[in-house]
Amino acid sequence: MDEEALRRELEHLLQQGLETEWRERAYTSEEVNRIVARLQAIRPDDYVSKLKVAGFTSQPYGAGGEIEQACETCMYFVIHRQFCELPELQIPVRPKWSCRLWRI
Repeated sequence: MDEEALRRELEHLLQQGLETEWRERAYTSEEVNRIVARLQAIRPDDYVSKLKVAGFTSQPYGAGGEIEQACETCMYFVIHRQFCELPELQIPVRPKWSCRLWRI
């Protein structure tokens, strides 16, 4: 499956209410390392599990006055490819999606 087709499939899952772990943000090194370790245990082609563990949402995170966290402002986002290049994710995304591993 090409990246755009996979992106559309993942987008559909998120829009249909796929439950992900988005509530627990990863702000410390320990939290990031814990999530990354879990992602490393997932098969590279198990995109649904990656979405769940990474806490993806189909809209930016940032309620309550926090900095808006969207893929398009994350250091791992490849703009022209619309792709997350975090080694443990390697997943096509949309600019307005978000995950709990977001970094500036």
